Amino acid sequence: MFRIFRSFAVATLVAGLAYPPAAHASATGVQEKTVLQAAMQRHIDRLTIDGAFLRLDEKTGTVEQLYPATAHHIVMKMGPYYVLCFDFRDKSGKKVEIDFYMARRKNSFAVFHTAVSNRALLQSMMQDGKVTRAD
Repeated sequence: MFRIFRSFAVATLVAGLAYPPAAHASATGVQEKTVLQAAMQRHIDRLTIDGAFLRLDEKTGTVEQLYPATAHHIVMKMGPYYVLCFDFRDKSGKKVEIDFYMARRKNSFAVFHTAVSNRALLQSMMQDGKVTRAD
């Protein structure tokens, strides 16, 4: 599954899709969502070691290995920022939700915050009207 998503990201980059800066104020279109997804995938690829996204459990002091499984197709908007969600699996196969908070960087996007197993943060901001579904 991860290999398929990586192929999609590579195809997107090869196709030369870039988000035009002049369209920043418009609704989130397919092209922009594609660039967001590709930027998230590049971020995950950069942090993956031997196929695993490593996470330090601050309570136990242990390192968990999380494996990319499924990118969510819904993109959330938080003012000028975005939130993209991705399901990972731990070694036992248990689902681990990771939310990537992203900001514009020139013609692409960069992750500025990663929330691992903290969906309550996103849900709280949605209830407060700070985060909405990007259309």
